[in-house]
Amino acid sequence: MSPTLTPYVFAFFMAGIMAFIMCWIIVAANSGIDGGLPRRVLAAYAIAMPAAFVSVLLVRPIALRLTGLVIRRAG
Repeated sequence: MSPTLTPYVFAFFMAGIMAFIMCWIIVAANSGIDGGLPRRVLAAYAIAMPAAFVSVLLVRPIALRLTGLVIRRAG
């Protein structure tokens, strides 16, 4: 895979992992932990993952800029 795709692959994995974790937490908190939890989580994840991926792509430049303002550069 081409290194030029690195930001998109990173965004895909970051969004996927974060959306999955958040879906488990939010769905469990809102509807409880029972036998139907995995099904409800996957239904929420089907909505959350695309939204998270687009959000990471949109927010990444802002986050990089803010990081640059907060972190002192060497030299």
